[in-house]
Amino acid sequence: MELHGKDLLVILLIKLGVIASLASVIARFGQFRRLIFVEQRTPRQKLLFAVLLGVPFMLGVLTRLLAKYPGTDLSLEITVLAGLLGGGIAGLVVGMMVSLPAVLIPHEIMGTSNVHELLAAPLAVIYALVAGSARSLCPDKEAIWKFSPFIDLSLYRSIRQRFKEPALDWQILFALMCALLEVMRLTVGRLWHQVFYLDSPTTWGKVLIVVDTMIGIGLPVRIWNSTRIERKLEEQQRMLLEARMNALVSQINPHFLFNTLNTVSSLIRLDPDKARTLLLKLSNILRRRLRSAGHFVPLKEELEFIDDYLDIEVARFGRDKLRIVKEIDEETLEMFVPSMLLQPLVENSIRHGIGPRIEGGTITLRTWRQNGRLAVEVVDDGVGIPLSKQGEIYASGIGIHNVNERLKVLYGQEYRLKIESRPGLGTSIQFEIPALVPAEGTMQEPARASEVRASSERQGPRVGVEG
Repeated sequence: MELHGKDLLVILLIKLGVIASLASVIARFGQFRRLIFVEQRTPRQKLLFAVLLGVPFMLGVLTRLLAKYPGTDLSLEITVLAGLLGGGIAGLVVGMMVSLPAVLIPHEIMGTSNVHELLAAPLAVIYALVAGSARSLCPDKEAIWKFSPFIDLSLYRSIRQRFKEPALDWQILFALMCALLEVMRLTVGRLWHQVFYLDSPTTWGKVLIVVDTMIGIGLPVRIWNSTRIERKLEEQQRMLLEARMNALVSQINPHFLFNTLNTVSSLIRLDPDKARTLLLKLSNILRRRLRSAGHFVPLKEELEFIDDYLDIEVARFGRDKLRIVKEIDEETLEMFVPSMLLQPLVENSIRHGIGPRIEGGTITLRTWRQNGRLAVEVVDDGVGIPLSKQGEIYASGIGIHNVNERLKVLYGQEYRLKIESRPGLGTSIQFEIPALVPAEGTMQEPARASEVRASSERQGPRVGVEG
């Protein structure tokens, strides 16, 4: 199709607008976002990748045929994109999809009616093979995602590096490939008139057509690369949170084990039978911890772990000095909580609250659900926290500080930790978290940090100490 002056400029700008819009829409599909993040794809993934690209642009070709508007036909651009980003097979599938309507539907070309674009499919095969070969030959696949039709910076970079490390500049090669394919289509179209192409009677018009094709291929690459970078940042953040969580859990495990072994060692000479009982309880705890490798467990399992731990402490203190009261809402037992979260709170209450009292005391565990949130409270009637230390309670020691940090990592601002203490009367430690329950019929671990705390991370969590 030969265009002149303003008509050519308008059509070329519309083509760029259409391909940028379609690329942005496609980037919103979760499956596509996952596929562009993977360089080595299975045959099924390649086919899915091709379908996600081919269907929207095939509709563009249909629009050109039915509405007789050339600005929506981007068959060359999308075939080259599919070959560059997905490989030769994906390029061939997309090429066949976008060329099929032009081959099957008769229409008017250059004043001749009922013409089929019989060369559309063979040219699509050439586009796909050339682009797929370029992808295969490129040693660094990340270079494809840096492709830009503006080669001035690539030329400058190539000249600077010529004497340091002579090598091919793939950005320039990709740009030349796109230009040559458009020139080939224009030449074939002028000779045989059985393929869609844009033409201009002026040299500058032809140059604009070639440049427009190069930009049309480079725009989606830039748009989708931004999506890749965003996903990489999310993945790195998730891995960072995972590593931080593992570090916090690893901090609690040896601390708990050290304190328990100290208790057992103090009883070995005085009461060997009791020491043996404690070792059996400790082995039960460790066995349960090995079975539960995740960061979340149902509250029921966490309470069973606390029961074994309290058995150890009761054996050490005596049942007349350490009393345990439970007020557990049955509705909360299947809700998920971070593993090993209650143990530091209970241990703090025993060692710093009940331990210093000669007459002992009582530990009360409460759980309830309110407004879609799970509330857990550990209360003791021990010596309480001195007023001078209440201001630094979140920063001192391992127990409370660790619990606070883990809740912050997992829930962002979606948790609440509150400590109330009155010297001589006791301490209450209460936290609230979102009520996470397993999906119906399953007991799978819920979404981790990045999903649980999706609301916001900029505001601080709700924590407080009351004296």
